[in-house]
Amino acid sequence: MPEDNKKQLESQLWNIANTLRGKMGADEFRDYILGFIFYKYLSERMNLFADEILKNDGITFDAIDEADEDGQEMLTAIEEESVGRLGYFLKPSELFHKVAEKGAQKTDNFILEDLGVILKHIEGSTMGHDSEEDFEGLFEDLDLGSSKLGKSENAKNDLIAKVLVHLDQIDFRLDDTEADVLGDAYEYLIGQFASGAGKKAGEFYTPQEVSTILAKIVTTAKTSLKNVYDPTCGSGSLLLRVAKEVEEVGRFYGQEMNPTTYNLARMNMILHGVHYQRFDLKNEDTLEHPAPEHADLRFEAIVANPPFSAKWSASAIHENDDRFSPYGRLAPKTKADFAFVQHMVHHLDGGATMACVLPHGVLFRGAAEGHIRRYLIEDCNWLDAVIGLPANIFYGTSIPTCILVLKKQREHPDDILFIDASQGFEKVGKDNHLRPEDIERIVSTYRKRESVDKFSHVAELSEVEKNDYNLNIPRYVDTFEKEEPVDLATVSEKLVALEKEMGETDQVIAGFCQELGIKAPF
Repeated sequence: MPEDNKKQLESQLWNIANTLRGKMGADEFRDYILGFIFYKYLSERMNLFADEILKNDGITFDAIDEADEDGQEMLTAIEEESVGRLGYFLKPSELFHKVAEKGAQKTDNFILEDLGVILKHIEGSTMGHDSEEDFEGLFEDLDLGSSKLGKSENAKNDLIAKVLVHLDQIDFRLDDTEADVLGDAYEYLIGQFASGAGKKAGEFYTPQEVSTILAKIVTTAKTSLKNVYDPTCGSGSLLLRVAKEVEEVGRFYGQEMNPTTYNLARMNMILHGVHYQRFDLKNEDTLEHPAPEHADLRFEAIVANPPFSAKWSASAIHENDDRFSPYGRLAPKTKADFAFVQHMVHHLDGGATMACVLPHGVLFRGAAEGHIRRYLIEDCNWLDAVIGLPANIFYGTSIPTCILVLKKQREHPDDILFIDASQGFEKVGKDNHLRPEDIERIVSTYRKRESVDKFSHVAELSEVEKNDYNLNIPRYVDTFEKEEPVDLATVSEKLVALEKEMGETDQVIAGFCQELGIKAPF
């Protein structure tokens, strides 16, 4: 799709989203607009799928008479096919454009009740089928009775109808199999909502430029992946970013604690054309209650942006957990950063790569964290690279962050690569943004594994040992810039000239004071 057309679609969707902006906060109207876009997507996909089945019958899906016996027979056959292939089913009367058309009428245009029933029916059509878990509760955040939509039922109906009518006029181009138009637009919207959601954004979104770095690192020298995993998957954007770097990803795995964000992730997967049988996302606390279905799985690529320095139980029960027991120490209660690292490394396959974003403190904090850090390097030798990122590039926090890259089978087992990319950014307003050239420099340096003056250093393990396994990047990458030498003779001459100039100014002021009959201030 041409870039101009893509931007036009993004602009159209954002303008429609702004219809709700005055009614509620960014994180709330996000759930409505993304939910309605998802409903339209499911509807149009259903329509295309059914029309293909009916191609030889000389009838289109939305022309089927649902009250007619032959029509009901057709719908039963289509439903069986649809639930098996798409994972869900919609009747012709439940299609998005039918509801939007009713909402646009001058009279008999109340759609709230119909809409609620339809959204429940989409979920109900999956009951007892393989897709049930992937569609369960997907629309639970679409509260059509919320007072924030309007004071009266008619006011709520008018607002929702307005949104649906506007959405109905947009062509999602689902028949264009070469372009992921809707998926890209959906990602754009998620990013826009994240930028307006402040601190809450960290719960569901990793800035795209950081996602790109992580994705490129874990796919280095790969053309396909058996699977990819994100234990704090948020909206699923990071998992999907990995898929853009290879020709194929077999399966996507993830876990997300926030129910609303979990719903967003499942929608995001389906909207990007990931079949429900190819993703397995769970809604639960990864550290306290890891998905039992994932317990024995090992992953070819792991990416994550865990919540920075989150609290966790650090309960003694975890001392016997295979994820943590080999280290002999648990991450502290107030900083779960290394607990997430331990969890991920536990699930890392032999020839796999893991890349995660963490706060800088993990590089040098002592006590339990220092012990875990040392174990990962000295006993396991799994740490492959440390990349320092600029401050203020994440939503809701200005702290500087780093990327840790770990592998269980390292191509370079005698050293660790350190990259200081903290100065490579563009300032946009109050935020810092990585430019394409900044991303390229980081990834290229990682792949070439080279020492670059004032940017990167390949440190021998003995060097890290000498630093007592402190990974603070300035210990390894010298970014000190020599200041220009000061010419004292020139400075002295300037001071003499300045003194003379000040004396002349004092005389002028003294003259004015004498004329005014007042005492000079010196």
